[in-house]
Amino acid sequence: MINKNELTAIDLFSGCGGFSYGFQQAGFHVVLGVDNTATALKTFEKNHDGSKGLLLDLHKDSAIETIVAETEGRKIDVIIAGPPCQGFSLTGTRDENDERNSLFYSVFKLAEKLDPKAIIIENVPGLLKLYGGKAKKEIIRLCDEMGYTCSPKLLYAPDYGVPQIRKRVFFVALKKDIGKFEFPPSVLNEDNYIGCEDAIGDLPDLVADFGEDEANYDKEVSSEYQLMMRNGNSVLRNHIGTLHTEHVINVISQVPEGGNHKNLPLGVGDSRRFNEAWTRYHSKKPSKTIDTGHRNHFHYKWNRVPSVRENARLQSFPDSFVFLGNKTEQYRQVGNAVPPLLGKVLAEHLIKHLKNEI
Repeated sequence: MINKNELTAIDLFSGCGGFSYGFQQAGFHVVLGVDNTATALKTFEKNHDGSKGLLLDLHKDSAIETIVAETEGRKIDVIIAGPPCQGFSLTGTRDENDERNSLFYSVFKLAEKLDPKAIIIENVPGLLKLYGGKAKKEIIRLCDEMGYTCSPKLLYAPDYGVPQIRKRVFFVALKKDIGKFEFPPSVLNEDNYIGCEDAIGDLPDLVADFGEDEANYDKEVSSEYQLMMRNGNSVLRNHIGTLHTEHVINVISQVPEGGNHKNLPLGVGDSRRFNEAWTRYHSKKPSKTIDTGHRNHFHYKWNRVPSVRENARLQSFPDSFVFLGNKTEQYRQVGNAVPPLLGKVLAEHLIKHLKNEI
């Protein structure tokens, strides 16, 4: 049954739905998730209550028409979107003509049809400055043209309780009659950021074995963050170890906590000599940015890569959020996601604006 007073959202380029899961936690009903990866959409549907995943190519105008038809004239309050960022990313090719750079236009094509109260676009910091800030200027121009005030801001995930060094830019556009969006203040600072041990230290070690698809917790919680991530959950999923060669284990064992390839003895680990190579997390500090692979970052204590569940914890996915697909697909889903906790903080603040409480 549809609750007419319930705030609603659509998630474009949803992946597994980390961003919109934060909105769901804040009280939104996420009506649709739209992506071009089938496995990610299966994960999305499993974890979003009463939501539907649509497998569509948002380059095509027909995709917009399909989304409109699926809403059946229903009021949509917010469109959230994290368009592919490879063209803007520091690790990408930075091709100004990369077609992925213009995918944000699909957000506005849909907004023109659905007339939401708010639009939120998330992307990498590089979007703000690359190519003379073209994309930033265009997003702000389109917002203004369509009757929205647009507030872009760079957010640092550890400031909002996410145990991961992750910077992302958020464009939050509100209908002009609602006003200008004021971003929520940070809740933590460098003195009390959540470190890796407080985030994942209660999970099974995966040293004697590789774990099971459905396992039990074997340690008590030792931090508020761990308690929040468990949230009464009783079965641990997606916590499976990775088989490493003796050579890899030997190299990892020589990396000090918080160190990387620069800390290795001469001649050790020469097969990987780039910025993030052989990085061991520090137990008392947030992790490095979780990416879509899992080969270059290692547990702060154990000589192995983090499991999918450990990466998910560092991204602020609760343990009840289950990832589907093979392990490579699961790692990709986690790495591509917006931290749900960051989504939740923005959603809670957005609700205050929509209810005219700010």
